[in-house]
Amino acid sequence: MKETSANVIVIDDDQSVREALGSLLRSVGFQVKLFSSVDEFLRTGPPQGPTCLVLDVRLPGQSGLELQRELATTSNQLPIVFITGHGDIPMSVQAMKGGAIEFLTKPFRDQDLLDAIQLGLAQHQAWFETEQALAALQKRFLTLTPREREVMALVVEGRLNKQIAAALGVSEITVKVHRGQAMRKMGAPSLVDLTRMADKLTLRPEKVKTH
Repeated sequence: MKETSANVIVIDDDQSVREALGSLLRSVGFQVKLFSSVDEFLRTGPPQGPTCLVLDVRLPGQSGLELQRELATTSNQLPIVFITGHGDIPMSVQAMKGGAIEFLTKPFRDQDLLDAIQLGLAQHQAWFETEQALAALQKRFLTLTPREREVMALVVEGRLNKQIAAALGVSEITVKVHRGQAMRKMGAPSLVDLTRMADKLTLRPEKVKTH
């Protein structure tokens, strides 16, 4: 397995299991954090960067399945690989329906766990990159003036400069200037690119006064 600096979080109340998994995961280059309970994990705050969670189903206090449901309500789509010594079909079905990468019953093959973790990390890396790109896009959008945002919303709706000018009560020249500034600040080389950016931002035309 290729070495990586990706993060793997292990939550298991069995110390011997935690230590064995920690040793295995570090041996292939993962950065590992070990916790004995969900509460202990939650006190550390959300993980930074691409991460995969290796989670025991049965834990003291909050269970693994309960944590899965809680994480599903957050913005961070943290991938989960479940491990358990007491698995059953309904439990595994519930976990997989909740979006788990894999449900492994102890004892499991090391390679099965590593393969599942790699899949989870790949998914989280893709999600992480998408979130970063969107954050950068939103940052650029915030540099636009209110009028530039207004013009951009109408441009990507497909309106011509003269239609936008009429809607806003300004000259076509003014519209062209604002349109050019919006494209420059957004880093959009074409109208197609600007429209794609607006879609990602779920930008909607603001209410404008028509004349």
